[in-house]
Amino acid sequence: MSNRRVSGSLESEVLATLWAADKPLTSAEVAASLGDDLAYNTVQTILTRLHAKGAVHREQAGRAHAYTPVLDDAGLAANRMRALLDKGTDKAAVLSRFLGTLTPEEESTLAGLLKRPKRGAS
Repeated sequence: MSNRRVSGSLESEVLATLWAADKPLTSAEVAASLGDDLAYNTVQTILTRLHAKGAVHREQAGRAHAYTPVLDDAGLAANRMRALLDKGTDKAAVLSRFLGTLTPEEESTLAGLLKRPKRGAS
């Protein structure tokens, strides 16, 4: 059986490590925190992807970059959902099919959220 992690799972682990830190972390510090089973290059790739998605802020730290989380797991999931929705040509069909996958509790939560005023609305 493979110990290979799913990409989204790795992103979540890296974000959790950054959220737990009390300062920005370099790729090497994140890799060390995650343990020996994850290659430095893998961590660096994940951090680069998270930066491109706007999930982390990157600043120069000597010859390396140090990363600070911007999004939590929920924010990252929302960004993924938005990206998938933007890929579709028939957004109504995608949303309709998505609604069909929700449990009654999830549907109720979504309905309640849709009734709330949008941020920035007057």
